This record gives sequence, structure tokens and C-alpha cells, in this order.
Amino acid sequence: MIKLIKRLPWKLFPAIFALAWPTMLEQLLHTAVQYVDTAMVGLLGTAATAAVGSTTTVNWLVGSTVSAIGVGFLAFISQSRGAGNDEKAKRGSGQAVFAVLVVGIAFTVITLAISPIVPVLMRVEPSLRKTAGIYFFILYTPMLFRAASIIFGAVLRSAGDTKTPMRVGVLVNIVNIFLNFFLIFETRIIYFCGIFIFVPGAGLGVIGASIASAVSFALGGILITRALYEHKEISPRGQSIKPNKEILRECLRVAFPNALQRFGTSLGYVVFATMINSLGGIATAAHTVANTVESAFYVPGYGMQSASATLSGNALGADNRTKIKQLSRMIIFIEATLMVVSGSLLFVFAPNLVSLFSHDSAVISLGTTVLRMVALSEPFYGISIVIEGMMQGMGKTKMPFVTNLVGMWGVRILGTFILTQICSYGLISAWACMILHNLVLFAVFLVYYLSGKYIPKKKTVI
Repeated sequence: MIKLIKRLPWKLFPAIFALAWPTMLEQLLHTAVQYVDTAMVGLLGTAATAAVGSTTTVNWLVGSTVSAIGVGFLAFISQSRGAGNDEKAKRGSGQAVFAVLVVGIAFTVITLAISPIVPVLMRVEPSLRKTAGIYFFILYTPMLFRAASIIFGAVLRSAGDTKTPMRVGVLVNIVNIFLNFFLIFETRIIYFCGIFIFVPGAGLGVIGASIASAVSFALGGILITRALYEHKEISPRGQSIKPNKEILRECLRVAFPNALQRFGTSLGYVVFATMINSLGGIATAAHTVANTVESAFYVPGYGMQSASATLSGNALGADNRTKIKQLSRMIIFIEATLMVVSGSLLFVFAPNLVSLFSHDSAVISLGTTVLRMVALSEPFYGISIVIEGMMQGMGKTKMPFVTNLVGMWGVRILGTFILTQICSYGLISAWACMILHNLVLFAVFLVYYLSGKYIPKKKTVI
């Protein structure tokens, strides 16, 4: 084992780490804000937590679909730069502006229109539907800015700039927490460091949390747009934002299967959540809290996925397949190591973490149980994440599309339906199906990787 570790291409570690750590930190800070959000709302009670969490999977559905568009531009620009065609990369950046305008406006109209019916479709308890609907409406008012953050962030990462999205994310998260503090709670007196401090508050509760998030999303979109336009290497300044069929076709060839995959799997999350919501308020709150806690422990996985996508795209653009193989070995080793550590920490500290977000003993007990279950599968899921990331960077998105959809609907959804809706089992059975889904993904991606088929026979975008 030690000999195998020594034989790894450690010379690639600095480049991988340089790209991965800012994305990891950005994800960690974003997750920290989710923690604070959930903890603050949790102080209002289980009902408030359930109202916020009931539409979370719809948020994933929208966000992941927009992210898929970003993957198309990431593959196109990273491969263009790897091939030394910087002018083509800049034209791709200009087309990303067009994509943001189209996607942002379209999703604004769609999400605002469906906001009253989302809580009904999600089978939210009747007493919570009005609050959940208003929360969702406010959250998606700045959808244009959210699209800019996601797609322009992918463009910057495709050029190897992961620090700018991180810096923007830090500021956005700080603003979100600051606004939460004043908008969620009533005016009160707090005792801090031996003195009493008067703190004004709007007392808006869940609605205050949504306003804080919306304002921070808008700020993030503005800042990331400014950063992209000022970027020396891939600024869209001076580039046409009129649709370029050639570039958009190449980007969509990668993005479309990925968009279908993310839409299909996120829709599966929605169906999954509706079945959990039907189990009652305790199950919904425990599921919401557990999802929030778990998200922090996926940070190493998604940070490495971003680095693997950019580096593999550059290597394919340069037609250097030897480097792709070396990258894959190094990235998988780093990822597996990080996820073993994060999974172990999650297992040990699950009760403490759940208790940060809820004081309900039933929620704490149930949330702890499902988190300890999923902690055991973290390293396996992490490996499938980075293999998929490499394939995204090289524009190979059809196989992940098929695998993820079959896994989601054939394993997670079907299994959860049988166990919760027919056999009347609870949240633990639903999470068992989720874990089985993750293990199936690991097995399929590992076999595909070992076969060597993850590397395209020819350049797929350039």
C-alpha cells in the first residue's frame, strides 16, 4: 500500500490543491451560512424549520439545472485554453453572458409563477403552505443574479480562477448572516461580554430569512459579473453577446445531457422529499437538519470535482491523455482520503451537530441515526463525484446522465416509495435507499473508470 502511494504522481498535487482549496473554502463558507440560517430559523420552532426545508429540493432542482449550463461553458473554455486558443475562450465567455440573460429571465418567470403551488405539490402541511410559498417567491425574485453567480462562477473556474468566486462567496455569506440577525428576530436585549446590548429587529421570522438570502444573492450576482468583466484573460468585454450557433452548439452538446441529468435527479429529490414530507413534521424537520449537516461533509468532494473538471479539460484540450490518467489517480487518492476523514467526523459528531439546529429530542435522535448511516457511504460517493467531474471537464456527460437517472429513479425513488408509502416504514428506510443509490453510483463509475472509457477517444468540444 505504501509503495502504491509513493508511486502516485505527486508532482500534480500543487496544481490540484491550488484549484481545489478555494472551491472547498467557498463551499464550506456557503455551508456555514446554511448552518446559521437553519439554526436561526430553528430557534423559531420545528414548524419554521419544516416550512423552510420543505422546498429545499425544488431549490436544488432549479440550481442544478442552471449549473449544468455552466458545465457546458466550463468544458468549452477549459479545453479552448488547454489548446492555446484564448480568443475562442473569450468568445465562449461572451456567449455565457447571453446564456445568463436567457436562463435568468426564464427561470425568474417560471419560479415566481409556480411559487403558490410548490408547497402544495411538495405535500407541505396545510398550516405551513402560505409561509413556505412566500419564502419561495422571495427567494427567487433575484433569479437573474443567481444565474450570473452560477454560470459566471463556472467560467472563472474554467480559467483556473477559483479564488474570485471564493472571495465573492465570503462577502455574500457575511451579508446574509448580518441581515438574518436583524430581519428574523424581534427587537431584543442581548447580554454579551458583561454588557446588555439593544438590538433592533424586524421580527419577520422565516420571511426575514428569505429576504436576507435574496439580497445576498443579488449582491453575489453583481460582484461576480463585475469580476468576470474585469478578468484579464477571459473577460467578455468587447465580445458579442448575440447567439453564436457554433459555440452554443458545442456548449450545449455537453450541457444538455448534464442538464437532463441534473433536472432528472433533482426532480427525483423533489419526489423523494414529498414522500418524506408525508411522514409528518418530525420526519421533515429531521430530514432538513440532516441534509444541512451532511452538506458540510461533502465539501471536499465538490471542491475536488471542480478542480478535476478544469484540469482534465485543459489536459484534453492539449491532447495529453497521459496527464489525464495521472490526474485521475492523484485526484481519486486525495478524494478518498479526505472523504474517509470527513465521514469519520460526521459519524462521531452527528448528535452534536444535529442539536445545533433543533432542540426537539425526537428530531435530534432521528437526525443522528440517519447521519451516522450515511457517514459510512461518504468515501464511496466521493470517488464517483470526482470521476464524474473529470468526465464533465472533458465533455463526456452522456454516461453520467444515464447512470444518475437510473440510480435515482430505479433505486432511490422506487425503493423509498415501496418502503415508506406501501410498507409504511419511516425516514430511516428512505435514507437507506439514498445510501444504496450512492453505492450503486460508486460501483458503476469505478468500473467505467477502470475500463478506461472515461477518457474520450477524441476531443469532444474543441
